[in-house]
Formats: sequence, structure tokens, C-alpha cells
Amino acid sequence: MTQPLRFPRPASAAGSRTVEDRWEQFHRYGPYAVLTLATLVAAAAADLIMTRTEMYAAGPLVAAAYGLQLWWRRARPRTPAGAPAGVVYYVTRTVLAFALSWLNPFFSIYAALGYFDVEPLVPKRFVRAGLLTTALTLAGSQSGGLPPASLMNWVAFGALYLVNTTLALFFWQVGMREEEKARFQAETIAELERTNLRLEEAMAENAALHDQLLVQAREAGIDDERRRLAAEIHDTLAQGLTGIIAQLQVVTSLADRDPETARLHLERAAALARHSLGEARRSVHNLAPAALDHDELTGALEKTVADWAEQHRVRADFTVTGTAEPVHDEIAATLLRIAGEALANAGRHAGASRVGVTLSFMDDELTLDVRDDGCGFDPAAAAPADRTGGFGLGGMRARAERVAGTVEVESEPGGGTAVSARVPLVRHP
Repeated sequence: MTQPLRFPRPASAAGSRTVEDRWEQFHRYGPYAVLTLATLVAAAAADLIMTRTEMYAAGPLVAAAYGLQLWWRRARPRTPAGAPAGVVYYVTRTVLAFALSWLNPFFSIYAALGYFDVEPLVPKRFVRAGLLTTALTLAGSQSGGLPPASLMNWVAFGALYLVNTTLALFFWQVGMREEEKARFQAETIAELERTNLRLEEAMAENAALHDQLLVQAREAGIDDERRRLAAEIHDTLAQGLTGIIAQLQVVTSLADRDPETARLHLERAAALARHSLGEARRSVHNLAPAALDHDELTGALEKTVADWAEQHRVRADFTVTGTAEPVHDEIAATLLRIAGEALANAGRHAGASRVGVTLSFMDDELTLDVRDDGCGFDPAAAAPADRTGGFGLGGMRARAERVAGTVEVESEPGGGTAVSARVPLVRHP
């Protein structure tokens, strides 16, 4: 069975899990490292840029920042994105970072955290406000500290603030687009996986249907072969045995009075037996009738009609209309079997004194007509006879249908019978 297509997760999607894991580690441990780094750098430069009062004020703020991080480490795992607890954490940390940067510009290292986690912590409509606030703190620190001490510091502060906000908003937009692209890619992959699953289910169902059809086809083939053999036996062995019985009955009645005639009928019975045996072997091997071994359809039909007339001592005429030409073996065998069955029925049931067989060649059709002047019958009442095991009319119709042909029967009590078979004219290759 053909395997369905697989849709492997792209390398970028497969590697996204590693990136997410690293970001998770940064959000968990990064704030401690950044706060510690900022505190060490600020402490190293404290004597140069901070007064004693500012140093005393910075201590509690640093302690508060550490305490905030400890609280957030416990609260973060159970806080969804955009929840009030996350907003409180972000705002409190931003205020502490701004205050520490006011006292010592090197604490802006800690304030820069506001760029990295504003989106998961703050509702989307407030993300820009968070970025602008962080940019304000960083621009103030980069321009020499807050508040600016001179006009030049104010000019530098304005320029740096413009640069910081532009970069922050630009990278945020880029990040949003990448996130949207990643989300679309994930949805596409999920849809492909669902489609692949449905395809696998459909292929499994098709495989089951295929197996079922194979079983049905095998059974239909067996049944068709049984019907073929039954029809062949009926058209060959049954007719042959009927003729043998008829000849032997004549022998029985004439054995004492007319030995010469009895011997003639015995010879006919033996010939019928040999012919029937040959036809039985041909039926088993699905071969054409023996009459077609040495003659075309017209010659085989002419001999069949003549043999039937001699056997039943009934006048039988054979006529060909149109331009006779060789036809396909299957077509020839079909018409010859139909003619044989029609003649056999006339011999057994009609009590006819005259039979006419006509083979008509037309442009694209062959017609075989077998008419007798016998007692006739009601065609509507002929179907129940099939229940006795006969293959007469039904067998003829089945043979014709195998080659896309038809068989029609016209008869009435006392009015004789006409059997007409129409098949396509398939010329011999």
C-alpha cells in the first residue's frame, strides 16, 4: 500500500523549542544576574557620581528590587500573560529601575530588562507605553544622568530618547511580525498533520474497500465461470445425450425387425457420443465449438442445420443475407451456441415440420433468426421452466449479453416460434 506523505516539522520550528527554553531560563534567572551586575558597576562608580545621601537611598531600593524578584519567581509560574500580577511586577520594577537610575546611571543596566518582557507581562495596548518608559530611563542615563544638568545634556537626552524609542518600536514591530509568522507556520503544520491523519484514515478505508472488492470480484468470477460451464454442459452434453437417447430408442425398437437400420442409428449414437465428449473437453478449456475448427461461421451454421435436419428428419433451411465475412471467434461461438440451443428447443418441444435459419450481415451488426412452424408457447410462461435446471432462453440471452448483444423470442400457442439474436459485427482480426 502506498504510504501517505509525511510533513516533517521544519528545522526552524524544531529549533524554536530550544530558543523558547533559553528565553525561559533568561526570564527565570536573568533579572538576578542583571540586577547584580548593575549593583556592582554602580557601587564601583558610586564615589564618583553619588552623594552619601544617594548611596544610603540606593541600598533600600536595591533590597526592594531583590525582594520583588524573589516574589515574582514564585508567582510567575501560575501567572498567565497579561494578568494583573504581571502588570504589577512590571510597573514596580520599572519604577524601581527609574529611581535607581536617577541615583546612579549605571542602574540603567537593570532598567533595560523592560525591553525584553514587556509583551508577555503587559496587555498589548500598553506595550508601547512600557517601551517608551524604558527608553526614557535609558536615554536619561546615556545623556549623563537624570535630571539633565545642562542644556547640552537636555539636547543629548532628547536625541538619545528619539533613537531609543525608534529602535525599541522598530524591533518590537519586527518581533511581532516574526511571532505572527511563527504562529501561522505552526497552524499550517498542524493543519498539514491533520490532513495527513485524514489521508491515512482514507487510505486505510480504501485498502479495506479494495480487499472487499477483490473478494467480490473473485466470487463474481467463480460464479460467472460456474454459469458458463453450466451453459456449456447444457448446450453440448445435454443436447448430445438427448440425441444419443433418441438414437438408442430407435435401435431398441428396430433391433429385431431391421438390424441394418438399427446399426445405422447405433453409429449415429456413437458419433454423437464422440462429438459430445469433444465438446465437453472444449467447454472445460473454454475453447470455441468444434464446428469452428475448420469452417467460418456460415459454414459451421450450415453444417449444424444440416446435421439437425438429418437427426430429427425435419426440413431445415439455412440462408445467408448480406456480404458474408469472417467474424471474431467469440462472436462466432456465441451465435453458433445460440443456434444450437434454438434448434434443440425446436426438436424437443415444437413438433415442427419446417425450420428456417437466417444469418444476416449488416454494416455493424449480425442477426441470427431461427424460426419454426411448431406448436409455439407463451413466452411469459417460459420463465418458470428455468427452475427445473434449464438454461434455454436464459442461457441464450446470457451468451448474447457477454458480447453486448440481445436475444428476443416471439411465439404464441399454435403460431410457431421465432428466436432473433443480435450481436455486434466484430470482424476477425
